[in-house]
Amino acid sequence: MKPNFNFKEMEFNSKNGSSKLTVFQTWQKSGSCPKGTVPIRRIRREDLLRAQSVQQFGRKPQEVVLKSNTTIGRFPSINSNALALPAIVNRSAAILATVGANYTGAKADINVWNPNVESEDFTTAQVWLKAGPNDNFESIESGWTVNPQLYGDKKTRLFAHWTKDSYKTTGCFDLQCSGFIQTSSKIALGAAISPISMELGQQYYITIGIYMDENTNNWWLIFGNGITIGYWPASTLNVLKNSATMVEWGGQVYSPNVQKSPHTKTAMGSGKFASSLKGNACYMENIGIVDFSTQLQYPPAVTTLAEENYCYTALNHQDGSESSPTFYFGGPGQNYNCP
Repeated sequence: MKPNFNFKEMEFNSKNGSSKLTVFQTWQKSGSCPKGTVPIRRIRREDLLRAQSVQQFGRKPQEVVLKSNTTIGRFPSINSNALALPAIVNRSAAILATVGANYTGAKADINVWNPNVESEDFTTAQVWLKAGPNDNFESIESGWTVNPQLYGDKKTRLFAHWTKDSYKTTGCFDLQCSGFIQTSSKIALGAAISPISMELGQQYYITIGIYMDENTNNWWLIFGNGITIGYWPASTLNVLKNSATMVEWGGQVYSPNVQKSPHTKTAMGSGKFASSLKGNACYMENIGIVDFSTQLQYPPAVTTLAEENYCYTALNHQDGSESSPTFYFGGPGQNYNCP
């Protein structure tokens, strides 16, 4: 019911801590679940009818790769590890990434917004831990999303997702299939979160941590200040049951209308470009990784990537008041330079 570890939270940007406030889940206004039970978002008939098929319900659509030997733009090496990622035609991402070690955990404080999303699309701000080859990778991930196709509205919601075959036939969001075991009676996956950050106003965030229990090889999802939501059992995974080999932070837009013109108007992050910085752009702070040293630390080497730089951008920026960089990402989608 709880992990066999106790990581001490590291606040890299403590000087700016007073400018951020944590959010809560809307359903909590009505109370909480009794001890021994967990909150599960109801799946309704209309939810199933929106899905392309019952088999596809609750899952991220399969990645459509342009060509097996085509890679995206220029992606620098990290610690002499060259990254060659496939060109995916139904996704657009703006991320911070690290490779070159065996990772047993990752975390971030994720700024919360409610961007515009077209009805067949979704947008996320999240953390990924990955392992395996590009054409058949495993991934466990969590953050916030706006996903009207899945949830039936355009509210910002907490989510978790997993796959062990690059989203082909395995995995799902939240508790839509077996694979993630919930233990918390306080947090509901798929539930709306509030309040939302305001442009040039108060900024809100959620803290997401994903850590492997090295006694069981289960991966635990931690929310806020140490609330254990649940875990992905080692038996659900293959290569990830040992460690992750890549960690990504940032945003992703799914749409049939990315990487083409006319481009989707679905926004990422706040809908503003990364260069807008705090109060305008979506950001992540207190980014950290855990390796087999069991120390939570800022990753020694990172790189940024924006797959459609005129539509969504990425910027790792550090000013004098911060003890580690803040990662900014996002954009409006379709605009004058992204027709």
